[in-house]
Amino acid sequence: MDIIKAVQYYTNRIITDTSSMKVLLLDRETTPIISLVSTQTHLLSKEVYLVDRIENRQRDAMRHLKCVCFVRPTDASLQALRDELRSPKYGDYYVYFSNILKKSMVEMLAENDENEVVREVQEFFADFYAVTPCLFHIGLEPSTHPLFAEGHSWNPGALGRTVQGLSAVLLALKRRPNIRYERNSAMAQRLGRELDYLMDHESSLFGSTSGSPTQLVILDRKNDPVTPLLTHWTYHAMLHELIGINNGRIDLSHVPDIRPESKEVMLAQDQDSFFKQSQFLNFGDLGVSVKEFVDSYQSQSQSHHKIESISDMKRFVEAYPEFRKLSGNVSKHVTLIGELSRLVSQRHLLAVSELEQSLACNEQHGTDLRALRALIANPKIQPENKVRCVVLYALRYEQTQGNAVNELKQLLSSNGVDADMVSIIDVMLRYGGARERQSDIFQNENIFSRGKNIFKGLQGTENVYTQHTPALAIMLEDLVRGRQGLHWQERLPNLDPNARPPMLGNENGMFNQDIIVFVVGGVAMEEEMAVAKLNAKFVSQNVRVLLGGTSIHNSRTFMSELSTTFFP
Repeated sequence: MDIIKAVQYYTNRIITDTSSMKVLLLDRETTPIISLVSTQTHLLSKEVYLVDRIENRQRDAMRHLKCVCFVRPTDASLQALRDELRSPKYGDYYVYFSNILKKSMVEMLAENDENEVVREVQEFFADFYAVTPCLFHIGLEPSTHPLFAEGHSWNPGALGRTVQGLSAVLLALKRRPNIRYERNSAMAQRLGRELDYLMDHESSLFGSTSGSPTQLVILDRKNDPVTPLLTHWTYHAMLHELIGINNGRIDLSHVPDIRPESKEVMLAQDQDSFFKQSQFLNFGDLGVSVKEFVDSYQSQSQSHHKIESISDMKRFVEAYPEFRKLSGNVSKHVTLIGELSRLVSQRHLLAVSELEQSLACNEQHGTDLRALRALIANPKIQPENKVRCVVLYALRYEQTQGNAVNELKQLLSSNGVDADMVSIIDVMLRYGGARERQSDIFQNENIFSRGKNIFKGLQGTENVYTQHTPALAIMLEDLVRGRQGLHWQERLPNLDPNARPPMLGNENGMFNQDIIVFVVGGVAMEEEMAVAKLNAKFVSQNVRVLLGGTSIHNSRTFMSELSTTFFP
């Protein structure tokens, strides 16, 4: 259930089904879909002479070339395609859509193909963004597809786009799953019902799906608002939190003394062995790993300098492309890790993270409050990091008698924090406070869970900065081990009330099962690591988990998305 390979399969079909030299036209959304799983070099090797945007009307006419179009079935892309066919710049057109086509769309294409240049129209279901083999997202940006209408309800455009993206995932993987959803989430239930309706309506497509038994579990971010608020210390998560990753691309133009060729870099597992091996390493181990990477590059570089014969020269020429690639990857990762180190020091993130982890994992009100007051008063700590810590405090101690949320808000204001930033504290409580959550994520809502929390603290931890375990990881561990019980059956009911409660396994072991977890409200990188580790742990039992969300959040994007929404 490798989501990268699913999109690569479609990409290869698109560029190889048409022989000879060709042009590839993409739209605004399919461009990053393709760039996440393919490279310019790969496209060139398949006789793709030029890649361009279908919206660009300034392209030169080259009637001797064939044209392959891969676009989303949106009004904007259909209009651009209509304009292209009315005045074709290429000889033949092969049109591929990333999702299900309506009959009216096909008729529109036929009406506008007056020059009879369209040779083929197909649906290839790559209508989502595949980030790693176990992680995808739909790409809902607040500027283009705001998630919420008002409160905990879908913006209609966001719901439609999510149904399209999630259905494309199922079609690409050839799955028709049993759907479960979090009982307290109207948004999760609505998404499940819309998806179920689509699968029934398009039964000719979904009816042919086969393979392992599959569950689609739809979760709501409001039931765990803590995970995306924390500073995470693994490589992939740190890059997204501190610098930002936009569909595999990292903008480094703001980095002091950055070289022109390094102002934007790309991260892709299949093109970068160091990233593949190191994406889940913590920051301490990362330094050792990059040192070994640099040493390996230096030894290879020195061996290339010893060209004393024709055979040495031939060996160098054959290895040169790989050597150039290695050189670029070394430079990239040294730059990235250097920038992470600078930001950790500049923003005093070790001190911030220690308090975050204490607030997320331990019940010690007096100690946390004293530390939080000191942090807010420290002028070296960034305002957004102060606010994050107060949000975590407010979520944990919301129901604690005598909590100091109002005092801390006043303290933030008196220390120069903007009023709009302070207001996110109340927004977060209305979004994911105790009234809205159905899970006891802090283990402090009754005497039994408080006892568990105390003993958890006594056990100690390997690293004070990595104590937190996402609620999603705990849920999945229970599900794949068969520890479902009445609790999980009540919390995650089947969309079809007549369906039998699914059994993944029992005390004696697991059996073949695919689980797709989708989070309405976005996923966090820490959850990606939890899923990857779970897949590795249960690989011999053929339990495969895929994680997706409406977007991939860091703390900044998470708070920004909520700040624009009114939660009554």
